Amino acid sequence: MTTASDFTQSSLGDPLEVLQKRMADEGYLFLKQAVAAKHCNKLLADILAVAAPHVEGEAGSQAPRLVGEPFYETDAIWDQIYPRIQKLESFHRFFHQPWMNDIMARVVGPEVFVYPVKMARMATPRMRGYETPPHQDAYSHHAPPTMAGVWVALHDIDSTMGRVKVLPGSHKHGVREVFQAQGVGGVQCEIFADETHWHVSDFQQGDVLIFNSCTVHRAEPNTNEDAVRISVDTRFCDYGAPVFATNLHPHHGFRVPEINWESIYEHWQDDADKYYWRDYPNSFGHEIFEEIANA
Repeated sequence: MTTASDFTQSSLGDPLEVLQKRMADEGYLFLKQAVAAKHCNKLLADILAVAAPHVEGEAGSQAPRLVGEPFYETDAIWDQIYPRIQKLESFHRFFHQPWMNDIMARVVGPEVFVYPVKMARMATPRMRGYETPPHQDAYSHHAPPTMAGVWVALHDIDSTMGRVKVLPGSHKHGVREVFQAQGVGGVQCEIFADETHWHVSDFQQGDVLIFNSCTVHRAEPNTNEDAVRISVDTRFCDYGAPVFATNLHPHHGFRVPEINWESIYEHWQDDADKYYWRDYPNSFGHEIFEEIANA
């Protein structure tokens, strides 16, 4: 039988040693309203502007609403919307602000490398079975132990909207076997027989979930009548740690030709941080990425 309890709550005001021990013990940090509402609202407004006419709403704590047919990551509607999101300067810069760097530094130290790959998630209702299955980022990102994910709720998310769930302590068992599964990513990792208790909570706008690269996590189905859950996430590590080449490219750029750095940067107002990842000293797997991209 699978059970669940609330996330262990943390705050940016907690002592550093408390946060680091919690991360080591449970494999995640749930930081309450660590990102100010004004930052979430600005990015959410930009995303909603390019998600029309399929998703509508106003920036704020209330969830956006689905207009018309539901969609899922990689289908035709999603492929129309997603290149527009990837071209948003505010979307990429969101993860490079001093307040975000401060959050990440509490996990990996003062020198942080933010992965260039940035992800936006739109979980629509009436798509049960297409939610992200249990997985580890260590597998999908070919990640070292110091890599972590950072996920931000851009609006309030309740139990009907497809919350993120975490299997506490699962990072202590290393990288697991995977098998094919329906849903985002297409694979599910092994879950051991005694791993039946998950952590999950409702999210408020600005809540941040940080998780170890080996922490098993998943999404619940969106069972709401019309609310769309919109969140953003990326990965980061201590500067100089090995980074697999796919993480230096835009999310889904390997399968959507319109998503490439040239088109993403084309209309940016500020040249700062463009191609910042080119000088990173420890990337690997470029030949494998080329094979994937050309497959």
